[in-house]
Amino acid sequence: MTPDPATLHNIRIAISDLNGQARAKRMPASAYEKLMAGQAKMPLSALNLDIWGNDIEGSPLLFETGDADGMLRPTERGLLPMPWIGPEAAMLPMAMYHPDGRVFAGDPRHALAAVVQRLAAMGLRAVTATELEFYLIDDTEAAFQPPRSPVSGRRAMGAATLSLRMLDEFNAFFDALYAGCEAMGINADTATSEAGPGQFEINLNHSDDPLRMADDTWLFKILVRRLARAHGMAASFMAKPYAQASGSGLHLHASLLDGQGRNIFDNGGAEGTQALRHAIGGVLALMPASTLIFAPHANSYERLVPHAHAPTGVAWAYENRTASVRVPVGPPSARRLEHRTAGGDVNPYLLMAAVLGATALGLEDRITPPAPITGDAYAQTLPQIPATWQDALDAFTGSAGMQHVFDPMLIDNMRRTKLQEMAGIAQMAPDDIRALYLEAV
Repeated sequence: MTPDPATLHNIRIAISDLNGQARAKRMPASAYEKLMAGQAKMPLSALNLDIWGNDIEGSPLLFETGDADGMLRPTERGLLPMPWIGPEAAMLPMAMYHPDGRVFAGDPRHALAAVVQRLAAMGLRAVTATELEFYLIDDTEAAFQPPRSPVSGRRAMGAATLSLRMLDEFNAFFDALYAGCEAMGINADTATSEAGPGQFEINLNHSDDPLRMADDTWLFKILVRRLARAHGMAASFMAKPYAQASGSGLHLHASLLDGQGRNIFDNGGAEGTQALRHAIGGVLALMPASTLIFAPHANSYERLVPHAHAPTGVAWAYENRTASVRVPVGPPSARRLEHRTAGGDVNPYLLMAAVLGATALGLEDRITPPAPITGDAYAQTLPQIPATWQDALDAFTGSAGMQHVFDPMLIDNMRRTKLQEMAGIAQMAPDDIRALYLEAV
């Protein structure tokens, strides 16, 4: 339900930076009309901060341009409730523009919008859905631990895959989470207990509006983290919070509809169309260069190891979760690809832009993928995505393919951000790195 501005005390205007962190201002509710008219300002450099929230040293958005302001305009979502605070506050998601009305190319949401427009020019509309894994964590001591069950008082021990007991014991949190999703217009579906202690997954239902899907995914991560604190826990989408437990991924499902609403991947059979194979060919071709988007932090690479449910080989398959791109079984009308490489720590806007942009490139260039694999992808000799943060950065910045997906400004901003983060992370102890990432990603 859309909040009534007349009943509010304050409004948070919020926008995603490159790391997916919400950069925000708290405004009095009396400013609502001004905000809706696009009169709010924020420095352009606010969308290009490092993981600590520091300015990027040497960024052209800073001193050489006077650290100029951009103009914030509300997105299509409009005013949203903030269930973790109460009825006196609301959030207004924003997008960044130059004062003359031009789109600010460093805004991750605009990066996705550009890909959506590219598909629209091809007569196509993407249908997407996300699956988000996260951990509930007790961070009251230096070493992270699974939270104590509100029912038994005991901590989870080891894997609890598809455990009914775990869902029941944290039922109060999930009741609040689903109520919060409903209030914010986030179309949440199934929840499951996952393979790690205190790890869960929630699926968001398919939408034929990729911007809405990315918004939902970004807002869902904020909601989960805030509500967990209200229930005496931390929630983390960190790729690998525990060295010996399963990592957390963010899987993206995607199909494409033509102008008549027909799924262009559907040929009436299980194998799908040639368009499906071209789309997969594009995704695989750009996967190494896109790894920095899928694994944007130092901790991300702890998840990307063999036999850890995080594909590292550049390959596709039918109904095979060891492949980086899976074509799930199901009705032909729902034929789609599932991208399985990204960690839970990604920026949803950049993830969707990278995958849908690569899909568009595959269709435009009629890229033919290798044959689908069968069996265990980890046991096969396959091309691999970059194994280190530095290698991923080099592949991202050196790729001509990335220039077909992202604006050069965004690529350069990402390069500068990650170089600065690499230098800072190199001076930190492992436990401090985990504490940094706990709720920042």
